[in-house]
This record gives sequence, C-alpha cells and structure tokens, in this order.
Amino acid sequence: MRSNYKITMVLLAGVAIGAIAVQGLHAQGAKLKAYAVSESEILDASAQAAYLTVARKALEAANGRSLRTAAGRVVQIEGAPPPKSVGIIEWNSVDEAVAFYKSKAWTDLAPDRDKAVKVTRRYVVEAEK
Repeated sequence: MRSNYKITMVLLAGVAIGAIAVQGLHAQGAKLKAYAVSESEILDASAQAAYLTVARKALEAANGRSLRTAAGRVVQIEGAPPPKSVGIIEWNSVDEAVAFYKSKAWTDLAPDRDKAVKVTRRYVVEAEK
C-alpha cells in the first residue's frame, strides 16, 4: 500500500513540474503589447481632422488600435510642460509598431501629417501583462 502512495505522489509531483515548465515555455513565446506615443502640436485643425481619418485607416490596416487621444485634453502633473496633443496607439508588439512606422504606408502620409501637426516626439513603450 505504501509503494502505491509513493508512486502516486511522485506522479503528481511530475505532473506539477511539467505543468510549470509548459507554462514557462508559453510565457517565453508571448510578445508584450506595445503603445506608440506621439507628442505633437496641432498646426491646422481642419488638416488634422482630414489627416486623422486617413491615418487611422492605415493604422487599423496594420493592426494598430488608436485610443483616440489626439484631440483629448492633456493635463500636467509633474515635470516639464506637457505637449499640446498626445496620440496613443496600441500594438500587438514593439516589432509590429516599428515595422508600421518604417512602412511605405506611413511615410506616404508625411506630407499630410506635416500640414496638420508638428511632431515633437514619438516613441514606443512595451507593457507588461
């Protein structure tokens, strides 16, 4: 009877260790979400409205999800003065975001973007789950 108990305990321990190992392997392959942040100043509100319509279509085609913050209010809490406008785009990964911002679809929008907004800074941040 004792040997059956020992075998059962060893079997359960093996299953637990295996489950932990599999979960660890899955976590290694999972990419973290990323957020592209664009700090800008609106140069022409009507040009910005037209630009945002086209830019959002290009972003969605590349799997980016606009959080629609470009026209939202920016409030300073600490540090240097805040930018006039902040755009935030959610991506499935940093690699996906960088690929989009280096793509032809994005560079083709540059003339319209330059009429609508002056970009101060743009960066991508990875987020933990």
